[in-house]
Amino acid sequence: MNRYAVIVAGGSGTRMGAEIPKQFIEVGGKPILMHTLEAFKKFDEKIQIILVLPESQTDYWNNLCDLFKFDIPHKLTKGGETRYYSVKNGLSLIREPGIIGVHDGVRPFVSIATLKNTYETAEKLGNAVPVTDAFESVRQVTESGNKALDRSSIKLVHTPQVFTSKQIFRAYELPYRDTFTDDASVAEAAGYSINLVPGNRENIKITTPFDLKTAEILLTK
Repeated sequence: MNRYAVIVAGGSGTRMGAEIPKQFIEVGGKPILMHTLEAFKKFDEKIQIILVLPESQTDYWNNLCDLFKFDIPHKLTKGGETRYYSVKNGLSLIREPGIIGVHDGVRPFVSIATLKNTYETAEKLGNAVPVTDAFESVRQVTESGNKALDRSSIKLVHTPQVFTSKQIFRAYELPYRDTFTDDASVAEAAGYSINLVPGNRENIKITTPFDLKTAEILLTK
């Protein structure tokens, strides 16, 4: 089946304390976003990549592609007011059925094994979401205080979150809700059960200076 990657990059760099959006910060000699697109291309040479950026950032991105001679084929579309609408804009460019992964643009360290696991599981079962275990103690804040949770029952959710085109298109017909924090929550609201698969811990979302330092260390390996 056709494989697609909708890569959403709408960051402003506020939490990073940077002058440019975090997806454009250089790590290992090139912008973070370029590393992310390269990861998908290494996984599947034929994958069709759709990049969703705020409209105000498209010229900047195109200039970066020229500067770094970045030639991985991709379609570019504008982002929306929320992640939900940005993903929806990306999906609108897909014309043929297939397997669609939605990924955060600032997660450049997704492994080939995670990509293989999510896309192949989604093709078999309808969807797949990569997760890792919670290694620290977890507490839930309640109205009366807080309480300890069994961390063995807690999973940390990553991307790409991968679906058949049938599932994700149907899910994104739902009106927007504040509870839609990721694609899995949208699909779940549409009545689909979510399949969890092992992800890789290195697949961090780079949003803070600490994350940036971690990324630099990971790239040296």
